[in-house]
Amino acid sequence: MATFTLGTLSSVPASQHPDLLAAPTHAALVATGLLDAVGVVEIDPAVSDTAATQAEFGLSPGTLANCVVVAGKREGKERFAACVVLSTTRADVNGVVRRLLDVRKASFLPMDRAVDLTAMEYGGITPVGLPAGWPLLVDEEVTRTDVVVIGSGVRRSKILLAGATLGTLPGAQVVTGLGLPA
Repeated sequence: MATFTLGTLSSVPASQHPDLLAAPTHAALVATGLLDAVGVVEIDPAVSDTAATQAEFGLSPGTLANCVVVAGKREGKERFAACVVLSTTRADVNGVVRRLLDVRKASFLPMDRAVDLTAMEYGGITPVGLPAGWPLLVDEEVTRTDVVVIGSGVRRSKILLAGATLGTLPGAQVVTGLGLPA
């Protein structure tokens, strides 16, 4: 059973607090057998944004990862992907992501569409439990991070897990150079 401590965050196995996970996140952890391999910790939703989480809990910026949802069109069909990069970087949306999606232009999804399509709260969107068929692009540097803090699908908690675990999620592709300096 996974328990992690980073800064002043101390997690418990997600299996002990499924109420702290969005429904698709919980379902994905169960389906992949990872419910006991990741930790969850309750936080004040007011500090769920990356910079606020870092400051509130004394975390190194290299231990927080952001998940962004992007889309582009090809031949009239919309293509989606989620990208996970460390908080010290930004996703190369119009370079690496655009090429991997094979679209002319890739853009961040507007907040309301991202929330609707993922069934997660804005500011809590996580790579765990994304819609079936979506590519999950994970920057290689994230997978090299011992323990990383990500969203849980809701703003009132965070997931802590081994960075390498993100590269094993359904649809995951580990990508070198996905994260550009912020």
